[in-house]
Amino acid sequence: MNDNLQVIETNNQRVLTTTQIAERYETNTDAIQRNFQRNKERYTEGKHYYCLTGAELKEFKDWATSCRAVNPDGSELIDKRAAVLYLWTEKGALMLANSLNTDMAWEAYEVLVDTYFSVHGLPQRDSYMIEDPVLRAQRWIEEQKEKQQLLTTVAVQNQQIAELQPKASYYDVVLNCKDLISIGKIAKDYGWSAQKLNEYLHQHGVQYKQGKTWLLYQKYAGMGYTSTKTHTYHGDDGTEHAADPHTYWTQKGRLFIYDLLKSDDIYPLIERDAA
Repeated sequence: MNDNLQVIETNNQRVLTTTQIAERYETNTDAIQRNFQRNKERYTEGKHYYCLTGAELKEFKDWATSCRAVNPDGSELIDKRAAVLYLWTEKGALMLANSLNTDMAWEAYEVLVDTYFSVHGLPQRDSYMIEDPVLRAQRWIEEQKEKQQLLTTVAVQNQQIAELQPKASYYDVVLNCKDLISIGKIAKDYGWSAQKLNEYLHQHGVQYKQGKTWLLYQKYAGMGYTSTKTHTYHGDDGTEHAADPHTYWTQKGRLFIYDLLKSDDIYPLIERDAA
């Protein structure tokens, strides 16, 4: 068994490609993929594996190219033509070993646990401080993701602070309905998609996109039009995690959108039908 195993880390844990797993378990990638597809319902993405496509896959390919990452046999770590890439966690490697159920697979899995998955790198350092080009590139990618996440968090917190400043008028009290509404439901009133309405509001200077979340520009953030919620969930280890924040619209915000669209002679379906 070749010990020159390329280290790959994602979400602060070590992972392996299908090719790396196959080489360690002394089988081939087709056998790994067949076993996975046959038992796919037993696997959970984010727990047993990560599936990279689109921009995430391109980012990984760029990293592999820049670091000249290769497999133990000297071949490229990933085929440049690949449209999908699976990265296997320690739990995923266990599931694959179990599905193959060969002595070699079990022996290799135990070795991986002792010499690969359980080995943690040095404490997180800035990428420029890391001499190893592979680890430096990996850390740089992590830094960009952390920076984007921080920007989103700050923007969401700023909007939430603005939303906590109520306007003490009868008009606001009447409109302060407990029911919040998603942009998708408002869009449906006009026969639009959520994407189309979000783009309309963006083009009219109402909101901007931070990460995966639409947020109001400062001009509108304190008007009581939205309520930004961050949902939490518990991981396998019982730790509480925060999901991506979502912006919901109040009834006051719904009327604001109505007036904005009306100024462009765009009316909800119910008013068109009545006309």
